[in-house]
Amino acid sequence: MKNSHPANLTLRGLLMLLAALPLVTNAAEPLIVVEDRGGTSALPYYDALNLQPRGNSAARPPIPTPKIPATPADEAAMLPVRSAKLTPGTVSRRVIEAPGLRPFVVVGDDEVSQAWLHRHAASLRGRGAVGLVVNVETAQALARLRALAPGVPLAPATGDDLAERLGLRHYPVLITATGIEQ
Repeated sequence: MKNSHPANLTLRGLLMLLAALPLVTNAAEPLIVVEDRGGTSALPYYDALNLQPRGNSAARPPIPTPKIPATPADEAAMLPVRSAKLTPGTVSRRVIEAPGLRPFVVVGDDEVSQAWLHRHAASLRGRGAVGLVVNVETAQALARLRALAPGVPLAPATGDDLAERLGLRHYPVLITATGIEQ
């Protein structure tokens, strides 16, 4: 039995309409915001892409791209690093839940951190840990810390925001997906 051409087109149209029906019904549902932590709108970045023309609005000038400095800043330009909310001291072990978090350490350029880093270097390498040096004055001091734990990447970074978010006051400390320990 042979289908007629108009009946075939009607059947195809009906199938396409039925396939698109879930998309149309979901489009009318309101957006549900699960969590809003504030911050700055990302709209200027999307506007710069000119993805879709806007109806009656005037064209905005493009956002200028920052100029790359002639001489790139090196790590020494980030020093000294000082974290006012973190000092050397004792840290009590506690459990956290941060699935997928790569192990990292928070240390400073002080005797306690140096001894701790030297003592735990092999374990840190084995875990694939990285490190943040939150209090360090010079590139030479940073190099000395790196020599104590070869194979453990250490980078200078202020730790005040991290201290607030994790409730830390002291270092040296190891932070993993399941806990904070010294």
